[in-house]
Parts: sequence; C-alpha cells; structure tokens
Amino acid sequence: MGLVYSTDKGRVCPSCGQAQADCRCKALAALRPLGDGVVRVSRETGGRKGKAVTLIKGLPMDDAALQALAKQLKAACGSGGTVKDGVVEIQGEHIEKVMTWLAARPECKAQGWKLKRAGG
Repeated sequence: MGLVYSTDKGRVCPSCGQAQADCRCKALAALRPLGDGVVRVSRETGGRKGKAVTLIKGLPMDDAALQALAKQLKAACGSGGTVKDGVVEIQGEHIEKVMTWLAARPECKAQGWKLKRAGG
C-alpha cells in the first residue's frame, strides 16, 4: 500500500503520489483515445457464467456523456447495464436493437460514426 497522508502535503493520491489538490489522475483517466471512428457493437458471454452481454465500444465521448447514453440505451432495451473503461455494457442480447437505436441518433449522423457489428 502506498502513502496516503503526508505532513507536508496533507492527503496524497495513492496512484500518482501528488497532493490530492494537485492530482491529475481523474483528468487523465477521462481523456480516452478517440479511436478510429467506428463504433463496434458485439456480444460477449465469457466470464459471465453463460449470460450474454451486449458491448458498445469506440464511442468518442467523455465519461459523463457515456453515462447519459448508457442510461438511455438501458431504458430503450428494458435492461440493466453499466459503463466500464469507456465500454457500454447492456445486459442481454440486444445487438440489433442497439444498432438501430444508435443509427437513429442525431449524434451518430452529425459526427459521422460508422456502426459495425463485431464478432460472430
């Protein structure tokens, strides 16, 4: 375990070692590479005890916008889900529903996202 408090700096960020007021970890984590402009929608079951999850990768958005988009997607699919490391995960097999929903979004058309079904 790293240093969490210093009498010189006060509270210290455990990842970068800077004073918490000067910590840039969250700002750097929010900056994600924009990718190649292709939004990939896939299905995954690995490590989930056989349950299917629909993954949406490559969305060029910041964390707050991804959270809002995930909330709308979950409501449209009538399912649960989350955002992890810039990937939106929707519980269940909703690839076609997600693809048509994303294609109808004005952001998709305005920013020129290319939707692609990834995987088998």
